[in-house]
Amino acid sequence: MHLENLAKQVIDVSKEAGDFIRQERKSFDSDKIEYKGLNDMVSYVDKTAEQIIVKDLEKILPEAGFITEEKTRSQIGERYNWIIDPLDGTTNFIHGVPTYSVSIALKEHDELVFGVVYEINLDECFYAWKDAPAYLNGKEIKVSNNPTISSSLIATGFPYYDFEKQPAYIQLFTELMKSCHGLRRLGSAAVDLAYTACGRFEAFYEYNLNPWDIAAGVVIVRQAGGQVINYKGGGEVMNSRELLATNGKITEEMLDIIQKYF
Repeated sequence: MHLENLAKQVIDVSKEAGDFIRQERKSFDSDKIEYKGLNDMVSYVDKTAEQIIVKDLEKILPEAGFITEEKTRSQIGERYNWIIDPLDGTTNFIHGVPTYSVSIALKEHDELVFGVVYEINLDECFYAWKDAPAYLNGKEIKVSNNPTISSSLIATGFPYYDFEKQPAYIQLFTELMKSCHGLRRLGSAAVDLAYTACGRFEAFYEYNLNPWDIAAGVVIVRQAGGQVINYKGGGEVMNSRELLATNGKITEEMLDIIQKYF
C-alpha cells in the first residue's frame, strides 16, 4: 500500500465531510441534539458525516475495518482499521463556537500509519503518514523549539463527565497556570494535537480520551518531531485514556509536574 497516494484520497474524504458539517452549521437546530451520556452530545450531523466518511473509505481500502465514535459502522479488520471521529468538538459545533474538526487515522495491525485532522472553520488540513514529514495544507510543519515550560503555551481539556480525578486535575492546572505563558482549552483534542504538531502549542495534556479523539493527531505530532506518551512516560496512549503530547523539549519537565498529581 502506498501511503502517500492513500493520504491524498483520505484528505479529500475529510474535506467532503467537513463541507457537509460547515453547511449544516448554517441551519443547525439545537432541538436536534441527542445525549449519549452526561454532557456527551451528538446530532444527525455527527452521524451523517460519519456515514459519508465510512462509505468513501470502503472504496479506498475495502479490506479495512472501522473503529468509529458514533458506531455507524463497527467491524474490526484483520490488518487495517480506520479510526474515525467525524466531528471532534461537537459541543463547540452545537453552540456555534468555531473550533471543530474531522479526524481520520489508519492503523495497520497495532501501528498508527496515517492521520488527517481537518479543522473546518479555518480550512486547515493537517496530515502525516509513516516515515514522512507532517504537513499543513501542503507545507511541512514541525513542533516548536521552545525549551522550557516558562516559554510555552499549553493546551488541555476539561473533564466533562467523569469527575473522579477532578481535584488532582485542578491542582495540576493551577501549577501549570503559574508556570507557562498560558493554558488553552479549545474543545477539540484533534485540533490541540494538530496545533502542537505545527508549533502553536508546546504541549497538550488530557485524560479520559478515546482512540478516535487522538489517533490522527498522534501520528501528526510524532511525524512533526514531537513526542506523545502516557502519564507514566510510556508510548502506549491509544488505550491508556491519558495523553501528553509535547515538542520533545519540555517532556521531562511536563512529566515531573503531571506525576505529582496523576
